[in-house]
Amino acid sequence: MAAKWCRIVNIPDFPLHRVPHRLARRQVDIFIDQFRRRLLASADKPAYPTTASPYARTTIRSMASDIFSSVEHGRTADEVVQQVESLILDGVLRVGDRLPGERELSKRFDISRPILREALKILEQRGLLSSRHGGGTFIADVIGEIFSQPVMDLIARHRRATHDYLEYRREVEGFTAGFAAERATAADKDILAGIIDAMREAHAAEDAEKEAALDVEFHNAVGEAAHNIILLHTLRSCYRLLSNGVFFNRALIYQYSGSRDRLLEQHIAIFEAIAAGNADMARRAAENHMEFVAKTLREAERANDWQRVANLRLQQRGGDGGKPRAKGATR
Repeated sequence: MAAKWCRIVNIPDFPLHRVPHRLARRQVDIFIDQFRRRLLASADKPAYPTTASPYARTTIRSMASDIFSSVEHGRTADEVVQQVESLILDGVLRVGDRLPGERELSKRFDISRPILREALKILEQRGLLSSRHGGGTFIADVIGEIFSQPVMDLIARHRRATHDYLEYRREVEGFTAGFAAERATAADKDILAGIIDAMREAHAAEDAEKEAALDVEFHNAVGEAAHNIILLHTLRSCYRLLSNGVFFNRALIYQYSGSRDRLLEQHIAIFEAIAAGNADMARRAAENHMEFVAKTLREAERANDWQRVANLRLQQRGGDGGKPRAKGATR
């Protein structure tokens, strides 16, 4: 393989017989990689695409833009590992995102495939990647659960935990939105604007399920715009509980009379405050939003209880709408 690359770039063959056995593979990998880079440069060919995506969260699933950079310096596996770890830590790569194939990924990093395999192996050993036989390589579930399963079951059985959860969310969402207003970049604002547009479309289509999913995505994006990695991953773990319905059924809020219009208005208010860079306004908008969610949830649950009891009464009366029973009649 080394000799082939030597012939392509018109240099003498690499003296493999002079390399100690324990170092041979590593030296050859580096050697091949160096001359591959030189060949690409001589052809005036970019090492990887540099197209940018105007909106939509950059993910491996859509591959809207290239988030990987060619590896410089010693071109070792450690540099690839560090780059992927940073993308995961910064929330660019999310749980379940699928990495490109080995050939494509090695081109994007501008490294040899043996070096890439070594990097992927290290990342998998660290629990950051998972491989599925015949299905590719994915970002592993690095978020995990904020509570153990027994605690989550306990919370689900005792509804007063919902109040505490929403109280916690009010405070956290408030200062998160404030940070986002102070720190959001143009790209962050584009992402939020795109989610708001999708919310408007789902609202017009009266798709409550999609609106509820976009609700979580919007708050995730606000957390990303706050640019605090500890806060980001804490919120993601918290939102997972919400998505799994541990505390309450989000659809219940969206199905409650008049709430969908108000929720859309509140999300728009949070976005506009962040876009304007007004931290105080963003904080108040987020807090007011969570107060409305708590109030609406209480009212929706109470209305559901009323409906449930009324239906039971109707069933008990045989579904006759409360007509008086004949004297001596039994049920």
